[in-house]
Amino acid sequence: MAGCCGSDVKFDGMSNEYKRRLWIVIALNATMFVVEMTAGHYAKSQALQADALDFLGDALTYGISLAVIGASVRARTNAALAKGISLFLMGAWVFGSTVYRVFYVGVPEAEIMGIIGALALATNLASVLLLVSYKDGDANVRSVWLCSRNDAIGNVAVMIAALGVWGTATGWPDLIVAAIMASLFLSSSYQIVRQALEERREDAAHEHGAARTS
Repeated sequence: MAGCCGSDVKFDGMSNEYKRRLWIVIALNATMFVVEMTAGHYAKSQALQADALDFLGDALTYGISLAVIGASVRARTNAALAKGISLFLMGAWVFGSTVYRVFYVGVPEAEIMGIIGALALATNLASVLLLVSYKDGDANVRSVWLCSRNDAIGNVAVMIAALGVWGTATGWPDLIVAAIMASLFLSSSYQIVRQALEERREDAAHEHGAARTS
């Protein structure tokens, strides 16, 4: 496990149990993308569609994480950087489309938002429980944890938006939650990219030191 016994060595994913759990999480995310995007389109909910896009991004990036386990530091940090950039692009898209939807006339279906939000929350809580033991790993492993955590937070926000839409009979709560989720994507992108660059610098310094002593 990451960070056990006071060790400073970050967990890099080299564990059959971790890989098994990651496969389960990938399957859960891919399934929920289809369910939530379909429901979001039908319910005219920007928050649901933003959350569905997050499920798709997670399924793809978890697959990348799985592929680079055991690879070099450069390969793993490259994967983390790719995921950080994808989160940034996702956040920018959600934010931009939310601004566009401000001018869209129509109120989302609060009942569908609530039901699908609850289903998505249950799915992501299962993912969080599967991965929580590995939340302090290297940039590649930590990016997986951050994505899962974001999903759970996003699902709670979608359910709050559903209550807001139902209570106000307007689409503003849905749009506000979508904007908050976009901000969360951008924040996680920054954290992942920063850690990946730090690990790359540490690896380069280590290689330079080893070359000088050889």
